[in-house]
Amino acid sequence: MRISRCTLLAPLVATTVAVANPAENDAALLKLAAQSGCMACHTVLPGPKRADGLPPIAPAWRDIAVKYRDDPSASERLTRTVMTGSNPRERHWVGKVSAVNMPPNAESIGQSDARVLVNWILVLVP
Repeated sequence: MRISRCTLLAPLVATTVAVANPAENDAALLKLAAQSGCMACHTVLPGPKRADGLPPIAPAWRDIAVKYRDDPSASERLTRTVMTGSNPRERHWVGKVSAVNMPPNAESIGQSDARVLVNWILVLVP
């Protein structure tokens, strides 16, 4: 009988992998978002207009999740937007947020972290 190395290692790997509960996952991703500068413009939940009466700078992540919940290409497209910035001619939030475009963020977050963050945002549907 031949036993593969994977068969022998499977129980060890299964016992050493830590799994975060939802609250820990949320906290870790909020920390990543804050460290990457995302929270300068975005919020998790929609809020009122700013104190100066103007709309929010960027859409709340809950609004993004609702808007893209049925779009199978949302993860790829939004990750690309995070990395390269938004196109000012393709504004999706006219009248709901400021006219500021999302800048490219490749200097502040890696693509794999951006994808993880986008996928987390996409499941924030109420």
